Amino acid sequence: MKKSLLLIPLIIISCKKEPAVTSVQDKDSTVVTEMPDSVVKADSVALKERDSIINNAPATKEVLRKGVMRTEKEGQIIRIADATQLPFTLGEEFKKDDQELILKLTHYDRPNIKAKISTKEKDFNIRFNQIKLPNGDYDGPFGREITYDTPGKGEVWLIIGKSNMASGNTKGSFTISVE
Repeated sequence: MKKSLLLIPLIIISCKKEPAVTSVQDKDSTVVTEMPDSVVKADSVALKERDSIINNAPATKEVLRKGVMRTEKEGQIIRIADATQLPFTLGEEFKKDDQELILKLTHYDRPNIKAKISTKEKDFNIRFNQIKLPNGDYDGPFGREITYDTPGKGEVWLIIGKSNMASGNTKGSFTISVE
């Protein structure tokens, strides 16, 4: 009888479900936090119900959904998106002269790519400057729309910036639709 009373707490402890763990790593340290099961389940439901617009316009200060990473340094904005999420629309803004956006599409396995830049700005000098293909080749320049055959599978880059052959405003908001 006494042995069975000792086994009950051990069984309860061993059957306990482990909480989901997330970690954030900094240069010098790592912070680990536990997330309750309800948060993990709610987050996975939200991911399933997400829409097809990724927006980082200044009015939108929410966390980017759809797994699009964004970094910015020295006038260059780099966005990384998984091509399995296509089609989608991405919002961005150039706040300085001579800014450039590199949209990196990982896991790209389609035979061609179609993309379009849209803006409400008048006289906005913006275009697809180059495309980098999975085999490492570059091509360009293009206009505000691109349809391009993509040989092979891998990572495709769309490089967006101002046209040196045109004049106009180089600051403002725009969207990129990718299919």
